[in-house]
Order: sequence, then C-alpha cells, then structure tokens
Amino acid sequence: MSARLPRAFGEPVLAARIRSVPEDFLVEEMPAFDPHGEGEHLLLTVEKRGLNTSEAARRLAAWAGLRDMAIGYAGMKDRHAVTRQRFSVHLPKRVAPDVASLQADDFKVLEAVWHNRKLPRRALAGNRFVLTLREVVGEREAIEARLAQIAARGLPNWFGSQRFGREAGNVAAVLAMFGGRRVRREERSILLSAARSELFNRVLAARVAGNSWDTGLEGEVWVLAGSRSVFGPEPWTDALAERLARFDIHPSGPLWGAGELRSTGPCAEVETSALADGDSSALREGLEQAGMKQERRALRLVPAALSWEWQGDGSLVLSFSLPPGSYATALLQELGETTERS
Repeated sequence: MSARLPRAFGEPVLAARIRSVPEDFLVEEMPAFDPHGEGEHLLLTVEKRGLNTSEAARRLAAWAGLRDMAIGYAGMKDRHAVTRQRFSVHLPKRVAPDVASLQADDFKVLEAVWHNRKLPRRALAGNRFVLTLREVVGEREAIEARLAQIAARGLPNWFGSQRFGREAGNVAAVLAMFGGRRVRREERSILLSAARSELFNRVLAARVAGNSWDTGLEGEVWVLAGSRSVFGPEPWTDALAERLARFDIHPSGPLWGAGELRSTGPCAEVETSALADGDSSALREGLEQAGMKQERRALRLVPAALSWEWQGDGSLVLSFSLPPGSYATALLQELGETTERS
C-alpha cells in the first residue's frame, strides 16, 4: 500500500515480512452458489501456486483446446500466493479432456462438476485469507490492541496496490492514455479501473484525515453491506445510527464517471475538495469521456471472523474473510509496514 495513505488508528504498530513464500498468503474463494450438476460448463475448483488468474485461465484454455473467452472466473487472484478459486470451461457437446492431465506442482484440480452456465465475474460470496507475517518487529500488546480495534470498528476500504501496477505506474499510464496515447483494449480496461481506484482512495484519505470514514456526514450516500445497493442522502435518524453500528450499512465514496455526484452538502464538499487538483481533474474528465458512470463504493471494510495466533518463531498468522472486491492489504496497511521478500 502507498505510504501516503493515512492510518485510521494512528502510528504503525509493526514491521514485518509478507509473502516470504507463496504459502504465507493463502486465499480461498467463498462460493456464491452450488453447482447445478449438469450442463455444458465444467466447473473446476483449482488450487494454484505462483500463478495469477489470467495465467491459469490460459492454461485451462490450452488444455481444452478453446479460446481464452471460453474460460470463466469470478475474481482475479494474485500470483505471489496460494489461491483456491473456481473456473468454468465451456465444453458444448464435447467430452471433457482428462482432468488428471492438468495436475502439476503449481496447479491442482480439487473438484470438477458440471454447471449450466459460464461463471460470471463477482459470482462469489467473498474470500478467506490466512496471512503469515514473518520477522515481526513490534510490541505484541500494541499489535493485538490494534487488531482488536479493527475487529470492533472495521477499517478503511482502500483499493490495494495491485490496482496500480508495478511501482504504481498505472496512474501515469492512464493520464498518458487520456492525453492521446493508444493502448490495447485489455490494457484500457485495467487503466480505467486504476483511475477510478485512485480517485476513490483520494476521497477516502480525506475522510480518514477527518475521522469520518466510518461515521457518515450530512448528505451521505449509504451502501448496504454485502451488496452494491445504495440509498440516500436522507435525514439522520436513530434507525440509521443503529444500522451503521451493527455494520448493516456503510458510508460511501465515488467511483467516478459521468453524471452528478449523488452525495450532497458537506459530504459532497469533501469529495469535490479531495479531487480538485490538476491530476484529479484530468482523471475525472478522462473517465467521463470514456463513458464510465457515477457509482459508489463502501468507505468501510469489516473483516469477518478476524483472529490471530503467534507462532513459536515469532511469526504472526492472521485469519479473516472479506467481501468481494476488497483487499487484504488494507488490513496490513492499518497494522504498519510490511515488505515482500524479493
């Protein structure tokens, strides 16, 4: 995560190594549905090591003798990890190739079952994480107190560094694209997402600085937990306060695009002020001209079933679940400085 992002709970409480080996970053998709049991899409649950989702999809397409577009998956997963996720392979009126031939040290098929449609993006209930932090420097009491704060209040819902490319180069690349540089279609989609993510993080940084990332402001637009549904603005009531306290709703920030901001009053003023500089204006204008539409994203992220355990060698193991589209690195950001072993 970028060092310029503010922390909601104060100064760092640890420094540690992450991803010393892929097994230190375990991710498992939480399925949103049960397989149909029949159909022309082979639904594979795969465990992969040191492979990102695109690489795994290309391997499946080559195995089945299909074009890449015949492979479906719900979400993107990091290369530097051990991940378990679903893929669908479209095999109309064909016998599936031998699944055993897919097995390799970095790629294992855990389950294969037929389904009646291609696996769409975001068709998952969330992701489970088990992260091992090594060479931890910091007082255990302070680290555990910070984790207890996160469990009680949640944390800022940052877009992770994965969105911004190597050395955060995607923001400069998208500004160049908006300035006229031609890019491939698949790169264009990645850069548009990076632009929206950068603007959202700038608004969230302003809300963290003002200590309003989890409380809401006058003119707030609310997101229903576990969904993309939004409502408001509307007058503050005890009912809203109760829903906010039990994590049923979250305050939101803009995913920029064409159209008017839905927020009003002080909330809209914070958002427009955070995005008033030259780079932000260029990103906003470029997104509007690209045809993106105004949407909203929750400012608050609540890890489910957060637990931690110290190992005999001083390593710290964190276990938790997050909703789709959220980043485990947001939790690490609140703890302190984590570096990856090269």
